[in-house]
Amino acid sequence: MIRVAHVINSIDKDSGGTSTYMKLVIESLDKKVKQHLITTSSEGNIPINANVKVDLFQKNEILNFYSKKMNMKFKNLNIDLVHGNGLWQLLVHQMAVNARKMKLPYIISTHGMLEPWSLTQSKIKKQLALKLFQYKDLADASCIHATAPMEVESIRNLGLKNPIAMIPNGVNISEFPVDFAEKKIKPKKILFLSRIHIKKGIENLIEAWKLINLETKKDWIIEIVGNGEENYIQSLKDKIVLENLATQIIIKPPVFGQKKINLFREASLFVLPTFSENFGIVIAEALASYTPVITTKGTPWEDLETHNCGWWIDIGVEPLKEALLKAIQTNNAELQIMGINGRKLIEEKYSMESVAKQMMQLYEWLVFKTKKPNFVNIKK
Repeated sequence: MIRVAHVINSIDKDSGGTSTYMKLVIESLDKKVKQHLITTSSEGNIPINANVKVDLFQKNEILNFYSKKMNMKFKNLNIDLVHGNGLWQLLVHQMAVNARKMKLPYIISTHGMLEPWSLTQSKIKKQLALKLFQYKDLADASCIHATAPMEVESIRNLGLKNPIAMIPNGVNISEFPVDFAEKKIKPKKILFLSRIHIKKGIENLIEAWKLINLETKKDWIIEIVGNGEENYIQSLKDKIVLENLATQIIIKPPVFGQKKINLFREASLFVLPTFSENFGIVIAEALASYTPVITTKGTPWEDLETHNCGWWIDIGVEPLKEALLKAIQTNNAELQIMGINGRKLIEEKYSMESVAKQMMQLYEWLVFKTKKPNFVNIKK
């Protein structure tokens, strides 16, 4: 049995899609791989239902962790492979340093952090990090993990020539009821559920909704659900009031588990007007809940168009307004068909069972030198 150490900066619930992905991968690989998790948590617990050994550190230990604990931990690990998640972090950098010392193969999952929009955020710091350590850590990786063709392209555009495994993220389909979801009838609900961050395009959503005629949207409301910086959330609330939309757009705190699934299932439409997303696990969760989706071409979700389960649009206020208009003017029967199409897409292409199978193939290729999987891109 392959022995893998997963390394991720945080596994807290408020850490967004990357921590959700880590939880799902570990649970899906349970009993197939001997797993070890190295991470930090301010919550002091690990919400993972799997047989995984955990080395859990508080976030305020990071500096000491960098100089002492990580090195000691790796020296005592009995593993075949290391899998790091995320960039720009001391934890994952030290993983790469120790893996090289121990001559262990290692994978880095970039989670969209090399997308053009992401690289423009804290640009100087990231350019400095690339020069100091990040580029080397990536270039020396046995394989880089991407989730979509656009992410593979972004990685190659940096000049990285090592193998890239394109394995999508997925959802645990068994958590989402198989019966068709009863949608809230009046008012009908448009749901945004994700981290509340400038990258997610929420201002564009507010602007687009403002431009739609009141009579056209009278039977609809928007719920924005998630966590984020208090000052930013307050600025959005102020904008909503300023635009006289307080009865039409509501911001609510995050929910988890069954409550989150219930929100997806009662919504008639899900919207993620993001500037950049390597995958967007909330899109898959919405589709698994029979809910059509509007998202941007900052995500890799062309499947929304090809499988008739949503709208895949250009980034910006005007394209979003047009898509929202089309969606709210689509009759219930058509929205129901789109919801069924979305559920079928997730079952066939984005279940965690399928993702775990590919991840196992990748691990076996790197450790046992088996036949190269067809989802691994080798630059010629």
